[in-house]
Amino acid sequence: MDWVPIVFIVFKVAVFGTGMFFAIKWHYDQGKMAKNEASKSHERTPGESG
Repeated sequence: MDWVPIVFIVFKVAVFGTGMFFAIKWHYDQGKMAKNEASKSHERTPGESG
């Protein structure tokens, strides 16, 4: 029965670690998308000819 807490702690660390990885990745990707959208809208304005 001494192995049960060890298994649960390892499982908990794995789940939280995976969740943190995907949360950080999602925020990083959102910032990258927002930066790309801002640069695209800045490159071509509606009044430009070309």
